[in-house]
Amino acid sequence: MSSAGIGAARIAASPSRPLRVGDIARGGFWHHIAMHDITLPAAPPAPVQAVVIVNLGTPDAPTAPAVRRYLAEFLHDHRVVQLTRWLWCPLLHFVILPLRGPKAAAKYASIWMPEGSPLAVHTRRLAMAMQARLPQWRVVHAMRYGRPALQGVLDGLRAEGVRHAVVLPLYPQYSTTTTASIADVLAADQGALAVRMIDDYSADPRWLVAVADSIRLWREAHGSGEHLLFSFHGLPQRIADGGDPYPKRCEATASEIAAALGLGEDQWTLTYQSRFGREKWLLPSTDRMLDAMAERGLRQVDVVCPGFAVDCLETLEEVAMQFAEEFAEKGGELRYIPCLNESDAHADALVALAQRYADRRG
Repeated sequence: MSSAGIGAARIAASPSRPLRVGDIARGGFWHHIAMHDITLPAAPPAPVQAVVIVNLGTPDAPTAPAVRRYLAEFLHDHRVVQLTRWLWCPLLHFVILPLRGPKAAAKYASIWMPEGSPLAVHTRRLAMAMQARLPQWRVVHAMRYGRPALQGVLDGLRAEGVRHAVVLPLYPQYSTTTTASIADVLAADQGALAVRMIDDYSADPRWLVAVADSIRLWREAHGSGEHLLFSFHGLPQRIADGGDPYPKRCEATASEIAAALGLGEDQWTLTYQSRFGREKWLLPSTDRMLDAMAERGLRQVDVVCPGFAVDCLETLEEVAMQFAEEFAEKGGELRYIPCLNESDAHADALVALAQRYADRRG
């Protein structure tokens, strides 16, 4: 090394004088500086604990090809459609996807946000709100169908050195058609990551209070309608008859929230939405109940969807737009109360829930 290079190295190593750009220029040989002479700050340790919040999924764009790709993955899951594959796959790819793709794309386009799909946007923001409350943990979001895929997220956590993860499906009420599908992915995962899954939080006190408070605050700001409708995602009746606990969990959820709001039995109703196919689904259905309410003379009905953690196609397009338009045609006003989304109360409740499950580790 030249004398100039040695001098530059000595300047870098000197505790009494900080290194200046001019020193480097005078030395003339930046690559001659011994890097071990410069003390760099230590990298922060990788978190050992993570929370993965998992939602259903969404198309990447409000276009027919993107919707078809998403629906193909979603409707291929045997947990969602339990027909034999040799019958279902041709029907799906040659009839359902070509017909539903363009129609569903138009519906997604009607609610699409500048940042993307509402479900994706609100799920991502919720993860960020939880991360702010858990600075020593890693908080990420994943989708069961679509991106970011749950398996890829788990692989990424392992690569970061995370050793334990609490997986929180954003389905408050357990069902074999939703929550169990996430459990299937976790059961097939062979990586060295200790995972605990929260399979239901419909009876969690903090979550129930958060939902009840959101309804109360909304009604204080907008006034109370004549009736409150609790609309949950539907389920084929045969699945409930086969032992799926979902309907009982929905009933318990609605009852607890109504009690917290001080509502009498004649002031609220539980219904189910989003029927698909021709078989019998859980009753009463939301659309037909609204028809009956209009016939009874009800003119202002509030509706909330506590089976959905964040707003999505089913809440924003089906309920707040489609059902509201149909009710308006009968002379009524259907007023939609938003999901908890990334609200402080929601993030607080889910963080407390994840911490309790992490504490049970071992």
